[in-house]
Amino acid sequence: MARTSPLHWVGVVFLLIASILLLITTISAPVINDIAILKVMLTNQSSIRHSSVTFGTFGHCVLDVAPAATDQDYCYPKSVGYSPAAVMAQIDGTGFSEAASKSADGLTYAMILHPIACGIAFIAFLLSIGAGVVGSLLGAVVAGLAWIITLVAMAIDFALFGIIKDHVNGDGSGSNAYYSTGMWTILAAMILLFLGMFIVLFTCFSARKERKRGGSYKNRADVYDNGVGYNGGYNNTTTTTQATRTRRKRFGLF
Repeated sequence: MARTSPLHWVGVVFLLIASILLLITTISAPVINDIAILKVMLTNQSSIRHSSVTFGTFGHCVLDVAPAATDQDYCYPKSVGYSPAAVMAQIDGTGFSEAASKSADGLTYAMILHPIACGIAFIAFLLSIGAGVVGSLLGAVVAGLAWIITLVAMAIDFALFGIIKDHVNGDGSGSNAYYSTGMWTILAAMILLFLGMFIVLFTCFSARKERKRGGSYKNRADVYDNGVGYNGGYNNTTTTTQATRTRRKRFGLF
């Protein structure tokens, strides 16, 4: 694009922010202990200890574990796929049916979509920066792919951690499970990806239409410059010559 509209850059910024938000979800526990998609506050609270479990993309952490004086966190090894139902059954005695446990365990493997969506969103951002209709169009297409993957990943997250949340909050143990930072960042990323994709695509087609219109005006001006029509006034020489030939034909001169 010869001239990029400010609206286009709004869409580009949305894509960048979306990729950062997806990165936050990706590096949730156990990569960064305190960032969780689902957080469970346990009942063993005291004035100096408030233990909790943080579930993230590649595993989980238990925060503020005994002994109380050390205030230490313990994170399990990172892995693609883990067993959140078994973790809560062991730590808090939460009961899960076999179907619920297997469903939750199976859905954790789909969280590999978090880093995939993050990478594709960042590629869409880079493509959209490029000056040109083709670059912007490719950026919008890639952003659309990232949006679909993010939407699927978010739906899986709500389904997976919804199972854990409902069982923990309903077992009467007193522990409290709630969606945390990682869930809201993927939700915000999904919204921003859609808006960014739409804005970049809209400005891409607007720029293409404007360029075509500019080319049409240029061709029309070239026609006038070649002596047909008006170019700072009608071409009197051409008009006079044509009128003279018409009169000669009328009087039979040739």
